[in-house]
Amino acid sequence: MEELNELLGLHVHSDDITALQMSMRAVVVFFVALAQLRLAGTRAFSSGSAFDMVLKIILGAVLSRAIVAASPFWPTVIAATVFVVLHRLLAIAAYYSDFVGRIIKGKARVLVENGELHLHNLRRTSISRNDLAEGLRDSGGLEATTQAKKVVLERNGRISVIKMKHDKPSSRPEQ
Repeated sequence: MEELNELLGLHVHSDDITALQMSMRAVVVFFVALAQLRLAGTRAFSSGSAFDMVLKIILGAVLSRAIVAASPFWPTVIAATVFVVLHRLLAIAAYYSDFVGRIIKGKARVLVENGELHLHNLRRTSISRNDLAEGLRDSGGLEATTQAKKVVLERNGRISVIKMKHDKPSSRPEQ
């Protein structure tokens, strides 16, 4: 056990840690973070929601402190694990409760409906007309809001587009 303490530099402060100790801490933190990511679930790191972004930022900040000996190693790893478990529990609660989901993840906002802009939602979400035009091109391949049945700013910050349906002319000749 003493060898592990020496190898990881568990007794040293950030001013006294060696490159080898910091490197060994980095290896341990890498595998701890990998386990934490498995616990958090793949959704936590594929989504762009504020709820998931908070976990990413905090996890990186907290675990980096363990690597550079800015904070005690094991308590810092445990604190990071607590964040992951809390995130997971809140995600489960949000799954079962729309109310909790709205608090944690927010709600989707309709930006365009039947080609008409919802200006109050554009203002509320700070989406400019240029941002909206970019979202139409990027997500829907559209050039104008009049071509959109519905445009929604999703809870994860992405813009989704439902195109207007156009009746195709019949290919059968009239008789």
